[in-house]
Amino acid sequence: MTRSSPGLPRLVYFGTPAMAVPPLEALVAAGFAVSCVVTRIDKRRGRGGELVPSPVKAAALRLGLRVVHSVDEAIVVARSSGAELGVVVAFGQLIKPDALAAPVERALLAGDTLTGVCLMQLDEGLDTGPIHAVVEVPIGADETGASLRSRLVEVGTALLVDQLTVGLAAPVGQVGDATYAGKLAPSDLRLDWLRPAVERHRIVRLGGAWTTLRGKRLKVLEADLVDPAGSGDTLDGDLAGGLRLRVVQPEGRAAMQFAAFSNGARLMPGEPLGRD
Repeated sequence: MTRSSPGLPRLVYFGTPAMAVPPLEALVAAGFAVSCVVTRIDKRRGRGGELVPSPVKAAALRLGLRVVHSVDEAIVVARSSGAELGVVVAFGQLIKPDALAAPVERALLAGDTLTGVCLMQLDEGLDTGPIHAVVEVPIGADETGASLRSRLVEVGTALLVDQLTVGLAAPVGQVGDATYAGKLAPSDLRLDWLRPAVERHRIVRLGGAWTTLRGKRLKVLEADLVDPAGSGDTLDGDLAGGLRLRVVQPEGRAAMQFAAFSNGARLMPGEPLGRD
């Protein structure tokens, strides 16, 4: 069993998605001993039904850490190893200083210019515990969901390691009522060409935006905002409703530049979008 560097607490780590891998790797690199890693059970993937571990489990095994799949198992390991602290890493929701809980996706869709990461003490409620530390993260005007997630992981990892190294500050209770945003449905990512272009641009930046053209689904992967207030559901070259389409993915095909798609499909001016 490994030991933490002098003065550092022994940990039990909870996490599953890829976003939770960098914090685990950073904690181990910083000298923290991890008694066990708690993550979901392996899932069957692909045509062959092969069991695939979660990204966190794969990283834990590579780091030589013990992996368990239930809180009951984690409690037994924690007691026998003398673990002092449980670390739960969940980047799906961000707690702002005003106690508004908002996933990355909802922050982008709302046009927020500021989000952040925090270290929060868990309690019986959902995201209602007191907060140890907060770092605000600005959202760029053209920032994508992928780039924002990456920056949040980087900032959150540094905050976690720094705070656990020097010792957690006294937690401060949240003020006000938290607002929770539900998961996005495919319909939330459909581009409504009669809405202002700035709203559709946010969906494109988020990732997964789609529309229809000639009865088939067309994903819009990249677009430039030309006229924030623009609207309209017909094509004029690479322009549509205040957006300039740059990269698209036709149904059943690979992503491509819109110009190449337009030439291959022989698109005509005035062709309608999203009416199917």
